[in-house]
Amino acid sequence: MTSVLDRNAPPSLASLRNIGIIAHIDAGKTTLTERILYYTSRIHRMGEVHEGAAAMDFLPEEQQRGITIASACCTCSWSGCSINIIDTPGHVDFSIEVERCLRVLDGAVGVFCAVGGVEPQSEAVWRQAEHFAVPKIAFINKMDRPGASFQRVAHEIRERLGARPVPFTLPLGEEEGFEAVLDVLSMERLDFDSAGQGRTYTRRPLNLEESALVAPWREKLLEAAADEDDILLEEYLAGSIPSPHRLKAALRRGVLGRRIVPLYAGAALRNMGVQPLLDGVADFMPSPLDAPPARVEAVPNAPLPVADALSADASAPLAALVFKVFLEGGRKLALLRLYAGSISPGMNCLNVTRGETERISRIFRLEAEAREPLDAAWAGDIVAVQGLRSAVTGDSISAPERPVLLENISSYPAVISLALEPANSPEGCKLDEALARYTLEDPTLKAELDDDTGQRLISGMGELHLEVLCDRLRREYGLNPRRGNQRVLCRESVIKSAEAEGVFERELGGVPHYGWARLRVSPRARGQGNETRVLFAGENWPAPWLDAALQGMEDGLHAGVLRGFPVQDVLVELLALQKRDGASSPAGYNMAASAALKQALESAGPLLLEPLMLLEIAVPSAFLGAALNLVQTQGGKIENMREKGERKLIQALAPLRELFGFSTRLRSATQGRAGLLMRFERFDYIQ
Repeated sequence: MTSVLDRNAPPSLASLRNIGIIAHIDAGKTTLTERILYYTSRIHRMGEVHEGAAAMDFLPEEQQRGITIASACCTCSWSGCSINIIDTPGHVDFSIEVERCLRVLDGAVGVFCAVGGVEPQSEAVWRQAEHFAVPKIAFINKMDRPGASFQRVAHEIRERLGARPVPFTLPLGEEEGFEAVLDVLSMERLDFDSAGQGRTYTRRPLNLEESALVAPWREKLLEAAADEDDILLEEYLAGSIPSPHRLKAALRRGVLGRRIVPLYAGAALRNMGVQPLLDGVADFMPSPLDAPPARVEAVPNAPLPVADALSADASAPLAALVFKVFLEGGRKLALLRLYAGSISPGMNCLNVTRGETERISRIFRLEAEAREPLDAAWAGDIVAVQGLRSAVTGDSISAPERPVLLENISSYPAVISLALEPANSPEGCKLDEALARYTLEDPTLKAELDDDTGQRLISGMGELHLEVLCDRLRREYGLNPRRGNQRVLCRESVIKSAEAEGVFERELGGVPHYGWARLRVSPRARGQGNETRVLFAGENWPAPWLDAALQGMEDGLHAGVLRGFPVQDVLVELLALQKRDGASSPAGYNMAASAALKQALESAGPLLLEPLMLLEIAVPSAFLGAALNLVQTQGGKIENMREKGERKLIQALAPLRELFGFSTRLRSATQGRAGLLMRFERFDYIQ
């Protein structure tokens, strides 16, 4: 009989699970994943995050900082299911890692600290999962910590995330008194063997005291199941006990429909509560057959028509999405989610996004940093491949005879940059090679060369993002270029409407070029983006002239008139063109429109928009005044303040330029008692 981990045979799609572990930083995602790998026999010794020995945190930067930076993928087997698990970062600087993983996953496990509850970044990643319609289950971790409260975290999941949490397991005791897990589904007590690192555990029926504790939660579970099954509802109202099979089937429908979020309790570091969570993944998380069909975009001039969406079908032509790219030993590895068809070494395929024909050379199953060669992979699976030389994150790979363009992965704007200056020309070449690799692997990193100074300008999502990059340059390439000051990347916009006209009249290479354009610039609401349009009878003009004028308008928005930053949230309307016989040309109208745009921007009240960061500070009441004063000193605006257990939660907006070193000053002002999350909110100004 074929094992669920035999990757040289087509898997049963019904027994395949593609899940991600998502949470706020330090909620225990990687510790939980280590236990999962250990209990499913994928590793034979558990490594600890605080010791820098976790299998899934294999980058030295992760081991040093005790955080996840790069998402890691592994595969394990449990209860007849093959489970692909992706451990995602919790730090906001690496949000794109979470985004691109959720794009290709079918389900997610949200990990919540029983003390911290629903923290800011856990709320952010939960919303990301909702955006991709990913069903979720929740693991309330660290039930052994002082201040742990299962009921409070369940309440926060309901109130802050808008979910319907339904306990499937409960903690018996909390804080130091946490001693066992109670299974609400089977009405049993689970005791975990501490001497055997929790690998074995025993079940026994609940006693009277335990049954009384579980009873109100059992009612909530039965009510949730009854809402999903009319027959079960009738049995419930009649006082009958539903069969376990009907109960599980009803709950699974609720989970897949994202109407129910199962709650599991435990303490991963103490090896308690992990196996019931694995049971929940196998029983209630979706398979590729349960996931919504992948959305497909039209491919111009495709030889065969394609439906608007693709369901998982191993016999169909290939359709796959590249959701991550990285270099290993000088060779490019692309992580693929296969939505249809199959792949094998030596197979030709089409990179639809790039229009390039590719040849798959090797296929691997990922085990964090380890690689297991495969002979084939099929629809629904997640694998790494070599041979896709032109592939970058977000590219669609398909069979050459049926091009399929899958929905792309969104990107994030860089908000901070740093100048790196190599010591000499050979070091500059080596630096360029390293930056080309890192920007290929991470779409949120940008790098460009300043020809005048020889500096390399790198841009990213935050201080830690760029700090990790510099650490990798030093460790992997032996480079320690001189660093400039960090520079905040801004945007420009306008505050009023203005009209202007531009004219271009010049002879180039003996050929006259002429253009004249009049246009109007107006502000749009923040976040609406730019729009260009024609407001006169453009159809009476030659298309090349009109297209050139529109292109000049769009090109002019790449650099504003204040400090040369990109312009955003403006409407540019082309009001009129004038022609001159024998001299009008596309180049003339392009330059004329660009000149008119510059004059209009100068007259429309140009405005500098800074990256505004959302600060969420959890602080004891005794230090509330110090934290508020520090935020306001840094130019911040208090947006909200509420109770969070025994702490106050401050929400504020502040310009990024004032926040360098803010976390250090906050720790000093609060004697290290404050917790801080800082993430990009929008380009704007403090009013």
